[in-house]
Amino acid sequence: MKIESVAFRDEEGREVEFYVECDARIAGVNYLLVTESPDGDSDALILKDMSADSDVEADYVIVDDEKELDSVLKMFEELLEDTEIEK
Repeated sequence: MKIESVAFRDEEGREVEFYVECDARIAGVNYLLVTESPDGDSDALILKDMSADSDVEADYVIVDDEKELDSVLKMFEELLEDTEIEK
């Protein structure tokens, strides 16, 4: 299975590469579960697509709301049932 990588710009304008482990659309919103390592053996982040349908590029932000994070994390755990995800 090929893992897709995506590049983001941080607050200082530096490019950071993440590897997409899983994606999901929940309640009309796209989410990505990403890691910093291509083998997935690193810290993970959940990113939320904040862009409008008319935008050319996606605008992802890190999910930091605890309630939203818990519900999205639960969905990713179900999708990746053979993967251990620690909060």
